[in-house]
Amino acid sequence: MALPMDATITPGEDTELMRRVQAGDEAALGALMQRWERPVKAVIGRLVLNAREAEDLAQETFVRVWQQRAKFNPQAEFRPWIFAIAVNLARNRLRWWRSRPEVSLDEWTESPTPTVTGATAAESREQADAIRAAIAALPPDMREAIVLFEYEGMSHAEIAVVVGATPKAVENRIRHARERLRDDLEDA
Repeated sequence: MALPMDATITPGEDTELMRRVQAGDEAALGALMQRWERPVKAVIGRLVLNAREAEDLAQETFVRVWQQRAKFNPQAEFRPWIFAIAVNLARNRLRWWRSRPEVSLDEWTESPTPTVTGATAAESREQADAIRAAIAALPPDMREAIVLFEYEGMSHAEIAVVVGATPKAVENRIRHARERLRDDLEDA
């Protein structure tokens, strides 16, 4: 489920804020951070499966927005551009973890606990844990595509911009990810 976008800010306003950022306006960056912090953290969190790391990488994303502000194309949408930065940072962190075998990815994983109690909560927690584990087991390219599509509500074309692939490749990744998730969750 995609996070709702702030109805008071339109994509055109994001572009205008980025034009101001390109001119060196730090207040405009603050406005973009306020608008995009939660969606960026959510995407990163679903990819790296660690809330603290998602927090750090989200902050790094905005540092990169500032550093790379000259590269932003005002004719392009801001959302795929910022998500591309966030996904690349998440990819780099996952690569870093894999290159250090003494720290397993499971040790970095945090499972949020639902606030509901009783048997229903236990079932919900088990189901959420099974889904989280199945998504975590996907290859990174499939995980990125399914997270951006299912949780962020992005189109194949937008995801293609973020991950550096064609819309058809994204469509195939999502299809394969769904098939794999269905198989893994049926076996669970």
